[in-house]
Amino acid sequence: MKASEKILKFIALHEGFRDKIYKDPYGYKTIGYGHLIRENEEELFKKGITRDQALELLKNDIYEAEKAVNLLVKVPLTQNQFDALVSFTFNVGSGNLKKSTLLKKLNEGDYKGAADQFLRWIGSPPLPGLQRRRSEERKIFVS
Repeated sequence: MKASEKILKFIALHEGFRDKIYKDPYGYKTIGYGHLIRENEEELFKKGITRDQALELLKNDIYEAEKAVNLLVKVPLTQNQFDALVSFTFNVGSGNLKKSTLLKKLNEGDYKGAADQFLRWIGSPPLPGLQRRRSEERKIFVS
């Protein structure tokens, strides 16, 4: 499956645009719409980026999240379920999806239990922005 344009806009909205390198709430160097800067990219982004460049980075990053969801999820998904999982995976990383109770419940066919797991991924201490995002991802997943 592929992520919809709707979820691309959702992710961009929740990540927000930053044209210069910044540190996310967990201290990771980031730019654009939540692109985590890899070791070899810092020099590339030293002068900043445009919205168009940030959108291309986001599309590439979403592609990686799509691959992870397609690989790890073993049960049928609706487009909305897939989109919510792509947004979640983009934000927490494929490694966290792989070891999550959310994925375990989903692959057991417990769609409701999986939906409720979104609300557990809100940071420690809880971050209001993540609480809002997870609530919206859950709504997308169950719709």
